[in-house]
Amino acid sequence: MESIPKTKQWWKEAVVYQIYPRSFKDSNGDGIGDLRGIIEKLDYLQELGVDVVWLSPVYKSPNDDNGYDISDYQDIMDEFGTLADWDELLHQMHARGMKLVMDLVVNHTSDEHHWFIESRKSKDNPYRDYYIWRPGKDGKEPNNWQSFFSGSAWQYDEATGEYYLHLFSKKQPDLNWENEKVREEIFNMMTWWLDRGIDGFRMDVINLLSKVEGLPDAPVTNLDDRYQWGGQYFVNGPKLMDYLREMKEKVLSKYDIMTVGETPMVTTDDAIRFTNEQDGVMNMLFQFEHMDVDTKPGSSLGKWDIQPWKLTDLKKIMSKWQVELHGKGWNSLYLENHDQPRSVSRFGDDKMYRVESAKMLATWLHMMQGTPYIYQGQEIGMTNVAFPSIEYYRDVETINLWNDVVVNKGYDPDKILKAIHYRGRDNARTPMQWDATKHAGFTTGTPWIDVNPNYCDINVEQAMKDENSVFHYYKKLIRLRKEHPIIVYGSYELLLEDDEQIYAYVRKFNDEQLLVITNFSSEQPTFILPAHITFTEKQLLISNYAVDENESIDTIVLKPYEARVYKLK
Repeated sequence: MESIPKTKQWWKEAVVYQIYPRSFKDSNGDGIGDLRGIIEKLDYLQELGVDVVWLSPVYKSPNDDNGYDISDYQDIMDEFGTLADWDELLHQMHARGMKLVMDLVVNHTSDEHHWFIESRKSKDNPYRDYYIWRPGKDGKEPNNWQSFFSGSAWQYDEATGEYYLHLFSKKQPDLNWENEKVREEIFNMMTWWLDRGIDGFRMDVINLLSKVEGLPDAPVTNLDDRYQWGGQYFVNGPKLMDYLREMKEKVLSKYDIMTVGETPMVTTDDAIRFTNEQDGVMNMLFQFEHMDVDTKPGSSLGKWDIQPWKLTDLKKIMSKWQVELHGKGWNSLYLENHDQPRSVSRFGDDKMYRVESAKMLATWLHMMQGTPYIYQGQEIGMTNVAFPSIEYYRDVETINLWNDVVVNKGYDPDKILKAIHYRGRDNARTPMQWDATKHAGFTTGTPWIDVNPNYCDINVEQAMKDENSVFHYYKKLIRLRKEHPIIVYGSYELLLEDDEQIYAYVRKFNDEQLLVITNFSSEQPTFILPAHITFTEKQLLISNYAVDENESIDTIVLKPYEARVYKLK
């Protein structure tokens, strides 16, 4: 018999909406989304029913990596507005009962941050050790690490004749977390934002802070490249838990907030260590295993080498995270964010069954245990975009890939463009589609990146008018989570584990069961209820097709991308 757990928490019961400000809503016609644009749309978010907004970075930035390269942590990017606009945004959100989570980007700064400007001046500058500087080795970089964004993770700097480490772009030098002064500066900055009234942090690549002493060369696994993947020397590094415990003790533990870590390459054991409620260091984390289900393992092209994914692989990954974290840690549930392509294009069918498959994916995700995240536009079923050439793209990762593999290494441009269409980050960054007017109502000017041409059919205005839209379905899913504790707290059991079309599972809580049936195909497979699932009464909570409430659920011929959720007693 399970009752509401002792560890009932508001952040477990919340639904989070992620805003990528540059692409959300432009209020002044300069083609770039801004804080006033977000304020204009808060009533829309309230109508959807979300509890928390996670705001991608809005700090001062030269925008090499769209705000993830910060030049001043305590001011707002000119294009987005002012600190006064930000204060009003927070006030307006709190007035509507919504919380605000800010993006914390502290693995690196911009090379235009005043710490780095000082650091690069001389070897004895007081800011020198805020960053990771090393002399070259044999006339080359200090080691052979590859950047996440292609090429070397080191940049030579003329002024002092040394190299600095940048795991991301060369305009994103890594901070030296070994330096106590750096940690103190970061903790003071976090406290400053929390005292302004924010409700938590999403922590960018937070498990990369600690690097192995000596920064050794990575083993050669890719013979095509001078630079090699060195993750074993900086993912979950030796002092990571010390740094995060210190952050918790000096800052996080003093506030009632929500924290979510972006933690590439973590296992479920890591996740329990990070998120358990006894001595964990964050409330929940983003894992990436399900985001790699369509990536060819061990390929020199990394995430750009795409393979067909199998539902049974997705089941193994999701079930492992559901079962192993139950009662020991907490999951974040997501299919989209600013770094991932659109889920309906990737896991559903964005042509013939766009609405059905978007609803199916939402049902499948939101009925699991964890805190669900909705990325802007996901709630109306926005799709990937296929721009005709590289000139249309703005993302630094995409452009660096093109220069590295097409321009320098001579890969087939059509093949790489196809991979960008499928996997590129700009799929998530085309402007939010508000209505069918020019530029989808995002701006009265010229948008910083082109709008997806399908905005006339797929937009918020149309979705709000149509009661069978993806938007209204999300609204209902969010409401169900508020009404049924089983959705938040119930245990998880996978059914039909070898089926390549149907993903079904059961949640259990007290004397209730929740049966979730989803068809991940455009065919009509038959669902047969496993014999061990017994009940005396059933209630259909939600479905994406019309269903006769009294129909038996022992055998169901599912329609393409059908989803149903039953409450059983």
